[in-house]
Amino acid sequence: MSLKKGAEVELDIESAAFKGKGVARHDGLAVFVPGTAPGDKVLARIIKKKKNYREAKLLEILEPSPDRREPKCRHASTCGGCTWQHLPYPNQLQIKQEQVESHIQRIAHLDPSIVRDIIGCEKEFYYRNKMEYSFGTRKWLTREEIEKDEYVDDRGLFAGLHAPGRFDKILNLQECHLQKPVSFRILDELRNYCIKHAIPAHDTLDNTGYMRHLMIRSSDYSGDLMVNIVTNADDPDRIKKIADHLRARFPEITTIVNNVNDLPNPTAVGRIEHVLYGPGTITDAIGEHAFIINPNSFFQTNTKQAETLYGVAKDLAGLQPDDLLFDLYCGVGTLSLFMSSDVKKVTGIELVEVAVENARENARDNGVDNVEFILGDMKNTFNPDLLAKTGEPDCIITDPPRSGMHPDVVKELISLRVPRLVYVSCNPSTMARDLKELKEAYNVETVQPVDMFPQTYHIEAVTKLTLK
Repeated sequence: MSLKKGAEVELDIESAAFKGKGVARHDGLAVFVPGTAPGDKVLARIIKKKKNYREAKLLEILEPSPDRREPKCRHASTCGGCTWQHLPYPNQLQIKQEQVESHIQRIAHLDPSIVRDIIGCEKEFYYRNKMEYSFGTRKWLTREEIEKDEYVDDRGLFAGLHAPGRFDKILNLQECHLQKPVSFRILDELRNYCIKHAIPAHDTLDNTGYMRHLMIRSSDYSGDLMVNIVTNADDPDRIKKIADHLRARFPEITTIVNNVNDLPNPTAVGRIEHVLYGPGTITDAIGEHAFIINPNSFFQTNTKQAETLYGVAKDLAGLQPDDLLFDLYCGVGTLSLFMSSDVKKVTGIELVEVAVENARENARDNGVDNVEFILGDMKNTFNPDLLAKTGEPDCIITDPPRSGMHPDVVKELISLRVPRLVYVSCNPSTMARDLKELKEAYNVETVQPVDMFPQTYHIEAVTKLTLK
């Protein structure tokens, strides 16, 4: 059987691939099926035909894996946010461990035994400190709704998450277990209020309507709870009534903000921002440093596990009191500040101007005076001219985006030959690609996976490299 597009086929899921897809073999050809688990026997339909593999859509689970469990959330198979809810957490960790080992072996051509056992997350659910929900006029219909005998209206006001791959359709959430339970209750209350008072949702196709997003940020450190309502128009009377209603229903809210984004772009960052109640910020902490977080500031989404990740990086860096430390892709400086008390000086480099401003503010607010933050594109800024001003580092920590480091940065690291290098990654496959080049000058000693996001396919990893 050639497995043409549209063909239906029974498959035995043998393993799991990156991005949470189950892997089956059919006449030696790999077939990727989302929503499945190793050990499942499934009926699937081929939806993409590639030269060396196929992608399929799950139609039916014929025989469930003995490891399969009932997901906690009714939306788990639809929303795409929680890829692995149908597997027990220890199984999720095992899959992530195997994937990091596979990347290290297949891509970096290194011995997978250098990969330590993955560090799991204390909380399987309710671990996020930030959720961004969307409002819309078009509802994503589930398979059950499509198959109903009676008509299901898919137009109106809906609130939840965008359906996978669809900017114009909203999965109308009835529950969510990623942030504290109060988060979903606020969303549900705001949705019901808008329906009752005929407040229209934003229509992405013609840029009409009012309600765009609801962003909720929380802090276990301070107990702060921020509600950021993103609207398509600046309407002070309307938004005041909404804010007063939410304050009355949820006294634990410490601040309410209105971002007004009346432009076609889909972001939650407003052209105008109003603080409706409270200070307009919340305070959170990683390690001994506190951070004031604005509605649109970047901050690690899993605070507790970020501290674990940073602790691993510090341990592998082997920092000394006289060290000059570089923090590449430093963001708002959380990692730089975390390391600052163990070294003589930290120099952070970051491309995003507002992040550098926030990093400098964070240093001032925490009374840290041995850090310096430099604005610039890494591939242009991290060069001999910079090193002539700062001095050559004893250790470098690099925490690049998912795409990994720019090839020019990798070349500079190889030529610089710094004694110690620590690579913090949110994408072990691109990290492995970079390690393949870096091993020309460095010994790749240890890789430590850390799970920041249970129920998802995302994996963090920290690698220790020393000069050959």
